[in-house]
Amino acid sequence: MNRPVVVGVDGSPSSLVAAEHAAQAASRRSRPLHLVHGYLHPLGYGVPLNPYDLGVPAPTEEAQKMLEQTAADLVTRHPGLTVEVRQVAGGPGAALVEESRRADLVVVGSRGVGGFAGLLLGSVSAQVALHAHCPALVVRPAEQPIPVGGPVLVGVDGSESAALAVRLAAEEAVRRGAPLVLLHVRAADDGRGVPDEVAESGAAGHAESTDLLAGTAARVRSDHSGLPVEERTVRAAEPEQALISASGQVALVVVGSRGRGGFAGLLLGSVSQAVVQHAHCPVLVAHPHEPAD
Repeated sequence: MNRPVVVGVDGSPSSLVAAEHAAQAASRRSRPLHLVHGYLHPLGYGVPLNPYDLGVPAPTEEAQKMLEQTAADLVTRHPGLTVEVRQVAGGPGAALVEESRRADLVVVGSRGVGGFAGLLLGSVSAQVALHAHCPALVVRPAEQPIPVGGPVLVGVDGSESAALAVRLAAEEAVRRGAPLVLLHVRAADDGRGVPDEVAESGAAGHAESTDLLAGTAARVRSDHSGLPVEERTVRAAEPEQALISASGQVALVVVGSRGRGGFAGLLLGSVSQAVVQHAHCPVLVAHPHEPAD
């Protein structure tokens, strides 16, 4: 099954940036690219009084032209890329979540207009990042140029979710020809323990971080020989603070959808939500792929 890369497009600057990221991802994966425009019922989110009379709204000519022009522009910049365009009746978030069942990657911008209105977490991008059935890439126009060939950063905490995030991050780093940074966040010293206890706890925490990172790095190097891997430990009151701060120097941050320990509660609404909302670069949320039909 040649799963495509799927991206939501509505013609807004944010969605066009997302489409460019999706085209790059499809080219790196040798996958087709699907541009999807989800459009709402003309009466909005509500159920019409008589849906049998009103029926399902038809795709619009204006949206079709927008999709076709976007596809033509992407093919010009990425020769050899196969692009399919499609309008889907229904809410944009639900449309992308459904499309993600058969996708290798789903990409969404953080803001949009029209069919993808309100693409800021709490709306379509949050719906996709939380409920996608494959890895979800959330793209926001950069506040500053993203480092070309910059590293891929992933949080490590020893959880099953983080293990998936590390695997996806390593695969992405290989595709990009970029180094991989493994980041483990240790809790900051709250200053409430007695000195001997603080020192003992700090030494144990440091050893735990070192062992965790060393084991993770060894598995990555075993799977991807030649991939440069950096092991990094930082102290922070909250793990999202460290990830968001580090995101300004990397090309991509990969987060799990759940976690434990230093990355407790990685279900959007905590660490992952904060990172997707505030990172200075694109964020990949590591959802497992839906089983192929």
